[in-house]
Amino acid sequence: VQLQASGGGMVQAGGSLRLSCAASVRTFSNYPVGWFRQSPQKEREFVVGISASGELTWYADSVKGRFTVSRDNAKNTVSLQMNNLKPEDTAVYYCAVGRLFDTRREHYNYWGQGTQVTVSS
Repeated sequence: VQLQASGGGMVQAGGSLRLSCAASVRTFSNYPVGWFRQSPQKEREFVVGISASGELTWYADSVKGRFTVSRDNAKNTVSLQMNNLKPEDTAVYYCAVGRLFDTRREHYNYWGQGTQVTVSS
């Protein structure tokens, strides 16, 4: 399984970005997907998860109401729309394919390379 995250960049506070994660796996629709982020000197933290079917989502409290996750299983892609970005959202964002629809990193087997998001104040 290979994951390719894209869409990161630099925006001002209040701005928006849309991240995408493309997966090279035939049975993509069988797997939940998570987005995590890591900023310098911090542990990688859960941002949002989406179930295999896309019917269930799970957001970290810090991003609820601002971020929206979706997936297109026909295209093997997951998107993360990030609105009203804040400086504290600055991090490298990773997508990951997991065994369980869960917030814990250990339940995600495959990880993309990450894409940098920088939000200036």
